[in-house]
Amino acid sequence: MDTPSATAILWPAVAMAGLTFLVWIRLYHLRLGEMMRKRIDAQALAGSADAARLLSDTRASDNFRNLFEVPVLFYAGVLLAAQAGIGDLVMLVMAWAFVGLRAVHSGVQCTINHVMTRFVAYALATLVLMVFWARMAWLLWLA
Repeated sequence: MDTPSATAILWPAVAMAGLTFLVWIRLYHLRLGEMMRKRIDAQALAGSADAARLLSDTRASDNFRNLFEVPVLFYAGVLLAAQAGIGDLVMLVMAWAFVGLRAVHSGVQCTINHVMTRFVAYALATLVLMVFWARMAWLLWLA
């Protein structure tokens, strides 16, 4: 089996950024639709407390915020793996697994918002990321 190219480990980070942009589009689609239906003036949403009080559909905005929490460790890990030259096939598979599970999490939260389905995807993605970081630490230790 061929080893991945030196930059292959960066593609999952590009995909995560793409997922974040898709959620951003969904966020504004839902938000602008709700504002039009409820006839909410944009200035009435000047603060986050105002938005929380006036808007009821927070699925996409909650997910968008979430994409800047645990995934920050993913981005840092991918960049470190690339810089250290340890983005091997195992690391690459884990990176793509994280992205896939986070895509499931986002898809569920931005649509049906079934909590247990969302939780399983979130928990599995986080476990994959923990193993990713543990393996990276091990490979760095051996280097």
